[in-house]
Amino acid sequence: MKRYIAKACPMALAICLLFLPILQGCAINEVREHSKNLFALNTWINIRIYAGREGPKIIDSAVRRIEEIERRMSVTIKDSDVSRINDNAGIQPVKVHEDTFKVIEKALEYAKLSKGAFDITVYPIVQLWGITTEHPRVPTDEEIREKLKFVDYQKVILNEDEGTVYLQEKGMGIDLGAIAKGYAADEVVRVLREEGVQHALINMGGNVIVVGNKPNGQPWRIGIQDPRSDGVQQHIAVVEAVNESVVSSGDYERYIKDVYQKTGVRYHHIFDPATGYPANQGLMATTVVAENSADADALSTIVFVMGAEKGLGLVEQIGNAEALAVTVDKKIYTTKGFDRRLTVTNEEYEIVP
Repeated sequence: MKRYIAKACPMALAICLLFLPILQGCAINEVREHSKNLFALNTWINIRIYAGREGPKIIDSAVRRIEEIERRMSVTIKDSDVSRINDNAGIQPVKVHEDTFKVIEKALEYAKLSKGAFDITVYPIVQLWGITTEHPRVPTDEEIREKLKFVDYQKVILNEDEGTVYLQEKGMGIDLGAIAKGYAADEVVRVLREEGVQHALINMGGNVIVVGNKPNGQPWRIGIQDPRSDGVQQHIAVVEAVNESVVSSGDYERYIKDVYQKTGVRYHHIFDPATGYPANQGLMATTVVAENSADADALSTIVFVMGAEKGLGLVEQIGNAEALAVTVDKKIYTTKGFDRRLTVTNEEYEIVP
């Protein structure tokens, strides 16, 4: 018996050694969290995925896709598609990349659905106020009226066969800031899924999009920021999400702070294309949950500009999203049924049935 054991041991050892590289490989490629922070599209972005050792390369692919979209759609990059469109306003059509064409096409669809509450040609107004620049100011009524002449989404001409975009009047300009970030988030998700990623969370400023559920099988819990938390990240509610985007907009993100400190008036960056002034429908914030981030991005702006009743009504009519609107008196209005997905975490706020 002893001789048998002695002979068997080398064989067992050989088998163990044979399988050791395989076992080591499994351990090395164990799924774990990978993340990266970057600044792009005028906001801080965090990409968090759960993958094996190829995780960093997958994230790098997603980052490259974001950077491609930024180079094509940024209004501040001189040779971007958007800048070339604006430079050639009233002069000639401009051939653009299919990414840019698709985003402008979708933006114009939402402009029509919202009857102009969402309008990418608001850029002359954005420039006039300069709220996202180092020197924002409150322009005169006359200055605003002069720039409003150039705000009209119906004067954006698309030629699908040629892949061109043309602004009919010199002085017009487009800004894709209210939808490009959502499109970029959708493209990141596409890249991750093509690489086999099953669990991920992407935070692009006010745009959060999740892939699958959490690694433990539970839904992701996304906090909705308190619009009056004075710079401290506090939440008014939490929404559960799986394979969805949660996008928030509000008057708390960017506004002229020195004017607010002196007068109490919050001149923010979400403009009403009809007036040329920051939207003023008694709202502090909106949140939209949809499968696609580009849809949620556009709709969050639409609800803010149109107001709770009309905006939420339009979301219900379109039927591709759920939404909430937070009023200045801290009431939360929602589309039908959305309140059942919400957990209010701040006693100062209440859901209106």
